[in-house]
Amino acid sequence: MSKVAIVSDSNSGITQSEAVELGIRILPMPFFVEDQIYYEDIDFTQEEFYDMLKGNHKISTSMPSVADVTDLWDNLLREYDEIVHIPMSSGLSGSCETAMMLAGDYDGKVQVVDNQRISVTQRQSVLDAIELAKQGFTAEKIRQILEREKKESSIYIMVDTLSYLKKGGRITPAAAALGTLLKIKPVLQIQGAKLDAFAKARTLKHAKSIMSEAMINDFTNRFCDPAGEHMYLEIAYTYDIKAASLFKNEMQTIFSGQEIYMAPLSLSVSCHIGPGALAIACSRKIPELEEQ
Repeated sequence: MSKVAIVSDSNSGITQSEAVELGIRILPMPFFVEDQIYYEDIDFTQEEFYDMLKGNHKISTSMPSVADVTDLWDNLLREYDEIVHIPMSSGLSGSCETAMMLAGDYDGKVQVVDNQRISVTQRQSVLDAIELAKQGFTAEKIRQILEREKKESSIYIMVDTLSYLKKGGRITPAAAALGTLLKIKPVLQIQGAKLDAFAKARTLKHAKSIMSEAMINDFTNRFCDPAGEHMYLEIAYTYDIKAASLFKNEMQTIFSGQEIYMAPLSLSVSCHIGPGALAIACSRKIPELEEQ
């Protein structure tokens, strides 16, 4: 049986210490604060990052260097036969396309998964890959299964302020100014490669109601599983864990039969949306693992 290594990046929300426990490797995403480079979960904590973000420092995201990626692969292939590499969605970063290009020099030993996941749904893909590898699936087959399931997930996210999306050029200054004036809390969605607009809310309560109703609709109509028997459900947030815990409790009341996993959004995502964001996400369980 082929020995398969699992690799992802810190956009999955999996920390370096969790990676050790899981027996996988996580590439830390790099940041530039002013002209200084930092690495997520290595050079600073979540708290330190938000202090810099709120301090109006110029912060930009980047991708792992070619050397960081290939050095990691080369080292792993001394111990493993194959690698499954699960980066963030190709629609949100160029790191997936870069990894796919680099994998072309590895004669099929490195399989790069483009299953359009980010944060808690990307994390679930990593956990699924670990289990599939334990069941004896090859790296190529694991990639095929994960990519087959790429549309079987959903994320809704409420952004507390439009200022960070404005800074990153994701919306126009005029739209940001109007949204701020009207105190709009946009609800965005990821159901595929990219982040799209979904709805506009005037209050936090309204935004949470929009997200919960959208998720109920997905369970019932999109996934045809209203009881969620074959679904994972997750909460993600930026900075405000108290608000996230309250949101989780509210969603637990609505989705009473579900176990809800909660984690902070990666700093690469947080950089562009700022503190105070809340998200609810789901992904369908993989049939091959349910059959075991």
